[in-house]
Amino acid sequence: MSSSVRKVVFPVAGMGSRFLPATKSTPKEMLPVVDRPLIQYAADEAVAAGVQDLVFVTHSSKRSIEDYFDKHYELESELLLRGKQAVLNEVQSLLPKESSCIYVRQPEALGLGHAVLCAKPVVGNEPFAVILADDLIAGDPGCLQQMMAVYEEYQGTVLGVEEVPADEVDRYGIVELKSKNGRVGEVSAIVEKPSVDRAPSNLAVVGRYILSPRIFSLLEKTQKGAGGEIQLTDAIALLLEEEPVYTYQFKGKRYDCGSKLGYLKASVEYGLQHPELQESFGQYIKALNV
Repeated sequence: MSSSVRKVVFPVAGMGSRFLPATKSTPKEMLPVVDRPLIQYAADEAVAAGVQDLVFVTHSSKRSIEDYFDKHYELESELLLRGKQAVLNEVQSLLPKESSCIYVRQPEALGLGHAVLCAKPVVGNEPFAVILADDLIAGDPGCLQQMMAVYEEYQGTVLGVEEVPADEVDRYGIVELKSKNGRVGEVSAIVEKPSVDRAPSNLAVVGRYILSPRIFSLLEKTQKGAGGEIQLTDAIALLLEEEPVYTYQFKGKRYDCGSKLGYLKASVEYGLQHPELQESFGQYIKALNV
């Protein structure tokens, strides 16, 4: 594998069924946590890790993501006329000028593995990162930046992982380790959404990957698995037969914003940290007395 990761893939074509009816017309990645959509936090994490090519695997119903990162001349002109320079600066600085947004359509809802495979023509034969925007991870440095350091040292596929309660293992890809060195482990096996009694551990892959380009050819021959979808986990299991795969237990806090409870937790905790809101919102929370 090359030593440089230059592209990050954002699979954003899913239906967001757990947030219906809100996601009937609004992609779940555009749901705001305080005043920024989830996809902005994910993009910021990628840019902070030094990746400038952002590849969005999207769907015809997700045009608002493209519009969000596009220039909005009318809005910017109106903000300028009204003297709202601070807001204008925020709108104009969603991404650095050197960043590139590339959009690829996923024609069918065939799962995460298929979404990643759709990015093959753009990524080519080089390692790349994957960020699932509904896994919001607060960390300093960001989760992907931490994983980049692991990749640079080990030069192999890296999976972001955390321990989950035993009764939640059937919601994740679960890994078994052959060895562990601090926060870094080497994978011996991985299985998608195992039952509690069949899970090899409670160490779950949670929305962050740095992948070998070999994963594309393995995805092309991966059969439909759990949920009738092409599972990225199944292709990683095949990759294990050819290349070492590592895990990294990141430093930071993950919010599962694909669930209503996780999204609410993120909204409250980010609101309590927001410079404009932390005092007044904190007082409101205390006054609830619940």
